[in-house]
Amino acid sequence: MRVQAIFNRDGGTFRTIDMDAYARHAEKVFAEAGHHLDCDIVEGADIEMALRRCADRTDLDAMLAGGGDGTVSAAAGLAWQNGMPLGVVPAGTMNLFARSLKIPLDIWEAIDALADGDIAAADIGTADDRAFVHQFAAGLHARLVRLRNTMSYRSRLGKIAANTRAALGVILDPPEFDVEFDVDGVAAHRKVSAINVSNNRFGENGLLYAEDLTGGHLGFYTTNPLKPAGAAKLAFDILRGRLRENADVCEMTGAEVELHFPRVDRAINCVIDGELLPMDRDVSIRLHPGELKVMVPKVQAENMAKAETAAA
Repeated sequence: MRVQAIFNRDGGTFRTIDMDAYARHAEKVFAEAGHHLDCDIVEGADIEMALRRCADRTDLDAMLAGGGDGTVSAAAGLAWQNGMPLGVVPAGTMNLFARSLKIPLDIWEAIDALADGDIAAADIGTADDRAFVHQFAAGLHARLVRLRNTMSYRSRLGKIAANTRAALGVILDPPEFDVEFDVDGVAAHRKVSAINVSNNRFGENGLLYAEDLTGGHLGFYTTNPLKPAGAAKLAFDILRGRLRENADVCEMTGAEVELHFPRVDRAINCVIDGELLPMDRDVSIRLHPGELKVMVPKVQAENMAKAETAAA
């Protein structure tokens, strides 16, 4: 395969290493596996433009994106729109998409696994016109990210500490709002503190990422209005991987979700794959089963093919 790599120099782990040496190593590993890899190392401010140029090329067999969840999400949306397979080098803080794809979280091991890997089909979601590989969220998560964005940090540990401080702020003052929703024709009106719509159901883990991206469904989660004690219990249950045991959380699955926020009288935000964005009063969320082609370790490609066949 002819592969182009776009590495975000400002992505977490990449800040701490010799990126030129890493690029030479990646090119060598891919060459030894019988592929041709070219690497571009890009500043964070220029990453979206570089990804877009790469996705538009017609002389490539795949694109390799290295960085945090924001870089990976942007790359996935562009790769999906252009029908180009995507490989992921997890250089961020959480690396949720890489975890779902069972890509090694060590950036050196990830290159070895991808060079010797295969192409598989994964699901991808859209919220209105924006693609997502992990989740759309409103309420608790959006408030957490908004608070975190007011803090300064320069490292992965700094970001984790900022997340912790922001989470404490959300626990002490959880949001509450009305939502009308329709999940595959099942409609309801609820008052909630949080909404999460995930690319396949969350797994039993403390980071709330899907263990399988071939299930062909969205996970839809609403959380009842919470007081500080209830928000603290929810946070504790999530960290234990026991989200489904929390009595305030309701889970549904479906292929299409329509959201309407009837009592919004000010600017509101949502989070899509970790990025805080403005949100309209009406949001249409869709799953696109098997439409994102991904480079994954060979064993994972086989497992994903089997899971896709079983789901069909």
